Amino acid sequence: MNHQNLSAFIWSVADLLRGDYRQSDYGKVILPFTVLRRLDCVLEPTKAKVLAELAAKKKAGLNPDPFLLRASGQSFYNTSDLDLRKLMGDQDHISQNLYAYVQAFSPAVRDIFERFSFSAQIDKLSKCGLLYLVTEKFAGIDLHPDTVDNHQMGLAFEELIRKFAELSNETAGEHFTPREVIRLMVNLLFVEDDDVLSKPGVVRTIYDPTAGTGGMLSVAGEHLAALNPQARLTMFGQELNDESYAICKADMLIKGQDVANIVAGNTLSEDGHTHAKFDYMLSNPPFGVEWKKVEQEVRKEYESQGFNGRFGPGLPRVSDGSLLFLSHLLSKMRPAQDGGSRFGIVLNGSPLFTGGAGSGESEIRRYVLENDLVEAIIGLPTDMFYNTGISTYVWIVSNRKPAQRRGKVQLIEASSFWQRLRKSLGSKRKEMSEAHIAEVTKLFGCFVEAQLATVFDAEGKEIARQVVQEGAKGPLAPEGGKVKLAPLSRIFPNGAFGFRTITVERPLRDESGNVVLGIKGKTKGKPQADSALRDTENVPLSEELDSYFKREVLPHFPDAWIDDEKTKIGYEIPFSRHFYVFEPMRPLAEIDADLAEVTARIKAMIEGLAA
Repeated sequence: MNHQNLSAFIWSVADLLRGDYRQSDYGKVILPFTVLRRLDCVLEPTKAKVLAELAAKKKAGLNPDPFLLRASGQSFYNTSDLDLRKLMGDQDHISQNLYAYVQAFSPAVRDIFERFSFSAQIDKLSKCGLLYLVTEKFAGIDLHPDTVDNHQMGLAFEELIRKFAELSNETAGEHFTPREVIRLMVNLLFVEDDDVLSKPGVVRTIYDPTAGTGGMLSVAGEHLAALNPQARLTMFGQELNDESYAICKADMLIKGQDVANIVAGNTLSEDGHTHAKFDYMLSNPPFGVEWKKVEQEVRKEYESQGFNGRFGPGLPRVSDGSLLFLSHLLSKMRPAQDGGSRFGIVLNGSPLFTGGAGSGESEIRRYVLENDLVEAIIGLPTDMFYNTGISTYVWIVSNRKPAQRRGKVQLIEASSFWQRLRKSLGSKRKEMSEAHIAEVTKLFGCFVEAQLATVFDAEGKEIARQVVQEGAKGPLAPEGGKVKLAPLSRIFPNGAFGFRTITVERPLRDESGNVVLGIKGKTKGKPQADSALRDTENVPLSEELDSYFKREVLPHFPDAWIDDEKTKIGYEIPFSRHFYVFEPMRPLAEIDADLAEVTARIKAMIEGLAA
């Protein structure tokens, strides 16, 4: 059963709820029941063995917990002799029996259903006369991993959450990231470590501070398992939304992960993994969301702990907390001498350039660039996410860069690597194919400058595309056609993104036009600055300040000077500017000919109407 059929079947439960439940509340019933049936199916083969073990250990006066875990073959168990199918045999007591069945799970699973507020839904369904019908629906579907594997189950959950988010006007992007974006990020995360990860018995840790339903962690685990079945990826995460947290925790339970590693709460205000360091990290924090609610805790940590805390480089403006998550991940990097870390984070465009020199945003960029932590930034196609059509970027950050990458940043313009979805999903109208993902991964892995050569026929129709390395010969144009080259991968030294903001002062003059001099302090005898004539200039770090000033300022204002005390260093990454391709205007004669042709056609139509 594929995930579309599965989610369609589960979605059919909505027909039972219609009228008694608002559409926006369907998820409160369907999601916990889906999780319950999944766990129910997973435990079914060992149910008898667990019950026998429970009876034996109780008789012996022993703590049954470790024995029950071993008997179940999972990291959880259920001590009730009931299951969803047996519940169908007692319609009159379905409410009490279902509640008792859920309470018989091991503590980690009970926490999942508490996060769903499942007992409240049992009571409401019972009062509406729907509890037996809904339970019967779920008891009739097989969700055992042999029938629906973890990957398909994850996709089904995402589909359901997306639908519920649309119905309740919530932000679907806060819950999960499109799978192809995760696959690309995982590829980029692991591609330079393939040799290490393919060794037998490798154990690595991975962390997602905005875990959602666990999609990023799951795809990373699948990728490593395909690369090396003997390798183990220990997963850690934190999630704010209770329902997403519950689904993530259930998924980790079934995968055999330690669910104590998945923590509930706001990552920015209450770090659930204090002082922990990880080998790999992935995150898709909410785009452009303000952090006003946690401002007090974040500022307190920044002011009291500085670089000993998570936000040492600086704080961005309150209206956008994206770079706070970047700073948080930086604090979780394993020291380079202990093996180092690499992480991928999805951000919108504003963290690349917002904030002038000295601002929190600029200081965070300055920190990652001056410490040589940014490996690459990849521009994704628009309309890739379910809740927004804006441009998004994947940052790959590492404190263990390969030798050829040191001191450099690679920018990859992958916005043209997409295919159209047959049916739009919210704001998502495009997706990256496996070929697109492979091409971007290759560009990153090869670490070369490259161009995209697009071939057009004589009529201007696109007929082919080819990625060509900078300096290599591209495809030939057909007769009458042309080849258009656009930069695709560019490599810059870290310092290329730095600049100094200088303050240019001009003297204050009195009514006679004479320069006003200072009369005391360090300005005594020196020209006083006229604030009305004050200006600022951004000078690239790569350029000599004196040379710039003599060339750009003094020819226009010979009496100007630089106030060195006000000079600030800033960093910005003008991504789009580095990939801009100038399109020359068409010749004027060609435009005139087109206008003459259109005018003649309109004139002929008017004459035809008049006749």
